[in-house]
Amino acid sequence: MKILVPVKRVIDFNVKVRVKADGSGVDMANVKMSMNPFDEISVEEAIRAKEAGKATEVVAVSVGPAQAQETIRTALAMGADRGILVQTDVELQPLAVAKILKALVDKEQPQLVILGKQAIDDDANQTGQALAALLGWGQATFASKLVLEDGAALVTREVDGGLETIRVKLPAIITTDLRLNEPRYASLPNIMKAKKKQLDTVSPADLGVDPAPRLKTLKVAEPPKRKGGVKVASVQELVAKLKTEARVI
Repeated sequence: MKILVPVKRVIDFNVKVRVKADGSGVDMANVKMSMNPFDEISVEEAIRAKEAGKATEVVAVSVGPAQAQETIRTALAMGADRGILVQTDVELQPLAVAKILKALVDKEQPQLVILGKQAIDDDANQTGQALAALLGWGQATFASKLVLEDGAALVTREVDGGLETIRVKLPAIITTDLRLNEPRYASLPNIMKAKKKQLDTVSPADLGVDPAPRLKTLKVAEPPKRKGGVKVASVQELVAKLKTEARVI
């Protein structure tokens, strides 16, 4: 079984994001970039499936600028077998990424696609669901446990009411949640080996996809700063402020 794992290059989660002065977007100059944390989890799960003998090949895919090769190399160092970069400098939105991934799925014919449930830069949580719709495949989102069976996947999902376990037939789309696993660190020997692994580069045009954005960003702004708290002398004063000032009761 072949597993396709999309990985996204995002601003490192430890970096404080700054908005450009003109409000046109986020300042990306000299900012540390890394693999989306949810995608690290999906790479780890795919590698574990291969180590358990459930998968034969893990292919890491990224869509973005040439620098996204670094993100793919990270996945290769973790244990993925080969990588594919769909290189483009166009502003990418979830639907365009889903269309590109569909074209790659049609070409690579994997039996399973494992994605992070969302990216920490836009928090859209749309790509996996859109890909499943475009392919007409079953999907299991927010997976906290995955058991691969013969021709199916048993997935425990995190939902508002607790946990839900479903069985989906393969081929399928699975998106990962935080509690699915603990991603491994790439060792130095594996980092060196990753440099020699196959990494192919294609363009959206090669796949017959137009990645032009459908939505236009009007303005990007930081959230308003929270006001300082105040002390109250009594419960009656607290209730009065909640009613008249906060207006929450």
